[in-house]
Amino acid sequence: MTPRPRDLTPLPDLVHDRARSGPVRDRKPVYRNLTAPCDAGCPAGENVQGWLAAARAGDHERAWRLLVAANPLPAVHGRVCYHPCESACNRANLDSAVSIHGVERFLGDLAIEQGWAFDPPPAPTGRRVLVIGAGPSGLSAAYHLARLGHEVEIHDAGPEPGGMMRYGIPAYRLPRDVLAAEIARIEALGVRIRSGRPVHDLAAERAAGRFDAVFVAVGAHLSKRVDIPAREAGRIVDAVGFLRSVASGERPVIGRRVAVYGGGNTAMDAARVAKRLGADEALIVYRRTRGQMPAHPEEADEAEREGITINWLRTIQAFDAGELTVEVMELDEDGRPVPTGRTETLEADTVILALGQRCDTAFLRDVPGVEFAADGTVVVTPGLMTGCPGVFAGGDMVPAERTVTVGVGHGRQAAQHIDAYLRGALEDQPAAPAVASFDLLHPWYFGDTGRRAQPERDVTTRIADFSEVVGGLDATAARYEAGRCLSCGTCFECDGCLGACPEQAIVKLGPGLGYRIDDSRCTGCATCFEQCPVHAIEMIPEVLP
Repeated sequence: MTPRPRDLTPLPDLVHDRARSGPVRDRKPVYRNLTAPCDAGCPAGENVQGWLAAARAGDHERAWRLLVAANPLPAVHGRVCYHPCESACNRANLDSAVSIHGVERFLGDLAIEQGWAFDPPPAPTGRRVLVIGAGPSGLSAAYHLARLGHEVEIHDAGPEPGGMMRYGIPAYRLPRDVLAAEIARIEALGVRIRSGRPVHDLAAERAAGRFDAVFVAVGAHLSKRVDIPAREAGRIVDAVGFLRSVASGERPVIGRRVAVYGGGNTAMDAARVAKRLGADEALIVYRRTRGQMPAHPEEADEAEREGITINWLRTIQAFDAGELTVEVMELDEDGRPVPTGRTETLEADTVILALGQRCDTAFLRDVPGVEFAADGTVVVTPGLMTGCPGVFAGGDMVPAERTVTVGVGHGRQAAQHIDAYLRGALEDQPAAPAVASFDLLHPWYFGDTGRRAQPERDVTTRIADFSEVVGGLDATAARYEAGRCLSCGTCFECDGCLGACPEQAIVKLGPGLGYRIDDSRCTGCATCFEQCPVHAIEMIPEVLP
């Protein structure tokens, strides 16, 4: 690859110091790591670059342990995360982003297959923490708190743990044995999960269990409703209840034609599930455009590939005897949908409402100090604590994107702040180094390579059952993908600086130990800086004695 020209401020290599004999450096090189964009983009707080490097070296268990230092559910995330890390990946500017989620899934599945366990927790601190909700945020918080030595108990209203991962994400995306295996590993740390245990009185629950702190992470299990004139109201169901019943093993009667009202990920899942239940036709009605839908584009793409029709710029007006009346919308000059008065008729035996979800926060309404925003979410400090001392909240309960990965990240953050609260300390988060953006790189070292695709079941057969649609990478493909990482901002010992230095001022310290600069030889010419493919070298002003 031809090196890209770089916009560099001219570096005056040498200047004359009248107080000394001979020239001296104006600036000198130093090795300094920056933050990789994948790391900066991961809501779960993973050291993506670090575990990819271990996977590239073939040390899979070390890669997994680096991964689970932040995220206890890698096999789950490798399947359901919308991988914002890949959206940020600098590799996309060369050919295509690294399949980070594919490697993560490989490591997660391998850990289950090999029976790898988490490192045992340290000596008990004697502190007890109650976690309400066994979804991704609650499980993550419990995991991190247990690893800090605290005794953790989870109370969850559902018959089995997992929250919306179990009851909202269909099995064709997240097999239940995978979810169960990763939850069991958390329980093996000593975390006690009490299912079928809804909390109605938080103060009483906290006092009865002598809990020193509480983390509330109740998922958004309540569907938002809308009144639709209908002769048979029983043929209108909410998406969350529909998905929950199917996940529990039921097979609801929905007829041959199903219409889903909404444009989020839940709407896409509901339509795809309806297909798998035998509906001849499943369609989606959404009041905005494709570009305005809250669903991730890949979810809509998958739905359409499975034969689901999406009716954009439509709203439901009435539902009567198998007929659905929808009004055509159009966008105004501000891009907002407005009614036109024109209507169309669609056929539907069942209407599934997928208009968003909210959390059941009734049990928090009487807790002193807890406040709520206008949208019903809980008001928390930057440390995720509510106005009630010792009561923290996260996940779907607070304003944020409602995804598994964001929930896991909240759980990790909450555990850090809860631990600091229990120790009577302030949690001080050091500022992360600057992000290594693509314009800082000089990727002469990296050739163009193609991304390895994950296998998928044929569209015509996948809709016949709930078996997993997307397969995983094998060991060879996973290591190949890990090897595509550019190591943005972090030295990976390519020896480019060593070979480029005209003064032999670069000293290699040995595998894994990096390099040092011999100041007695370095002239500050910046050759090492200019060739470094990953921007792991900075030029800093020389400080004269």
